[in-house]
Amino acid sequence: MKQPYEEYTAQNQAVWRYVMRVNIDYLKNTAHSYYLEGLEKTGILVDSIPKMEGMNRILKEIGWAAVAVDGFIPPNAFMEFQAYNVLVIASDIRTLEHIEYTPAPDIIHEAAGHAPIIANPEYAEYLRRFGEIGSKAISSEKDYEMYEAVRHLSIIKEDPNTCEKEIDKATEIVNVLQNNMGELSEMAQIRNLHWWTVEYGLIGELENPKIYGAGLLSSIGESKTCLQKEIEKIPYSIKAAQINFDITKPQPQLFVTPDFAHLSYVLEKFANTIALRKGGLKGIQKLIVSKNIGTIELSTGLQISGVFMNVVSDENKPIYIQTTGETALASRDKELIGHGVEYHKEGFGSPIGKLEGINLAIEDMSPKDLEAYGIYEGLKTELLFEGGVKVNGQIITGIRDLQGKIMLISFKNCTVTYQDETLFKPEWGIYDMAVGKDVVSAFSGPASSESFENIYEVPSEKTHKINYSKNKLKLHSYYNEIRKMRESEQISLVIIETIFNEVLNNYNKEWLLFLEIYELTYKTEGRFLEAVLKQLEKLKQDNKYKKLIEDGLNLLS
Repeated sequence: MKQPYEEYTAQNQAVWRYVMRVNIDYLKNTAHSYYLEGLEKTGILVDSIPKMEGMNRILKEIGWAAVAVDGFIPPNAFMEFQAYNVLVIASDIRTLEHIEYTPAPDIIHEAAGHAPIIANPEYAEYLRRFGEIGSKAISSEKDYEMYEAVRHLSIIKEDPNTCEKEIDKATEIVNVLQNNMGELSEMAQIRNLHWWTVEYGLIGELENPKIYGAGLLSSIGESKTCLQKEIEKIPYSIKAAQINFDITKPQPQLFVTPDFAHLSYVLEKFANTIALRKGGLKGIQKLIVSKNIGTIELSTGLQISGVFMNVVSDENKPIYIQTTGETALASRDKELIGHGVEYHKEGFGSPIGKLEGINLAIEDMSPKDLEAYGIYEGLKTELLFEGGVKVNGQIITGIRDLQGKIMLISFKNCTVTYQDETLFKPEWGIYDMAVGKDVVSAFSGPASSESFENIYEVPSEKTHKINYSKNKLKLHSYYNEIRKMRESEQISLVIIETIFNEVLNNYNKEWLLFLEIYELTYKTEGRFLEAVLKQLEKLKQDNKYKKLIEDGLNLLS
């Protein structure tokens, strides 16, 4: 989607500027050394919300790009963008009411939080690799429920027209889901690793760490509290994959990595535990539970992509797999000619493993071996697999890989049975049998990106476009007047005083605008400056504004 730059209000611009100024003032001493350099390298300015076109031009120099999206996108899709060195940026910006922190992804979080550290080559490679592995992680149905619930909460929380009752209800749903996730799926675990590193990571010494996580870099509240002794600091390890987080609250503990290289070490250690690298019966079972498009890869390199509905096992090994609906076959992530979803639109089933009583797997047989065991074109044959699956039919042809190993055998007049169950009948047409003694990998999504259309469902609920009242639009016009004066350096005390009185009478809690007025006039003297300061001091009596105003005033002193 295109960044709706013209829809940012002058108040939005003021929010961006305030957060950036306060953050840079604090983070120059507490963030990873690459933070300030990264802001410069990625073209992020303090005074105005970045334009995606400009960021793209600069990101290109470090091998990355940026794309605007509508709020939270499905986790696998997010990871896939990352795998291709694309920074996903939610183009909305937090409202003034949530200036310290918002659960919704926004341009402050994405551009000012993620982008600067990406300028570090070692960290950028970690992110890319994380996306590569994360996009293959298998989700559960609960993960999709959680995604929808968090997306809904983030959308309504950023809409000032939402009533508190609705927000409370949505928060409760998120809390219930967070506390009842059951056994964590691969996606839930890798999402935890993402949270404790990319979003909320600390780096360096355990006693005196620096900030590099985007969630902390973009939160003017939590970036300060996170380094306090009350927040437990834990050495980062693979154990973090089992620690859930609460997106609605500040985090009670954070993980510290000694350096960026350690992040990659833990990631690879985690990757060794998931179905992507382990395959097997458990991998297929995870895909069945997910109820989404996934892929298994056999020892021959044949890849089967679709929605897996059943697996028959024997002695803890898969002996027959079955998909439902559109299925595609591939090798080396490239779809096999003639074996796309149009051909396999009703699903795909095949035995897996070795033939009964024969030590040599079909894939390892030479042409002479195949002939000896009755596996050649034109022959009507019966193949009995270990575990009891029986294939009976006439061989038509086969497909081999580049090394000449057979991957697929096609039969006509074929019957496939297991015990008393018929798995395939001759009247159903040609039977394509996958060849492979083992399932070496199982992962989310299709093997070939060209096999399926729209594998990531577009969220039904869109980010709410805020409809401003005439009263709010008038307020935004005052922000705009102050902004224009500051940028042009043509300051009119008469106009400023008029604006101040209007805001005082009609928007007397608009602390950020009072701060901007004070910034333009604090070097002057007289009763007007005293009146602005008096109003700011009055607003400071409310704890909601106290710290925000103090931080703004400290920038001037």
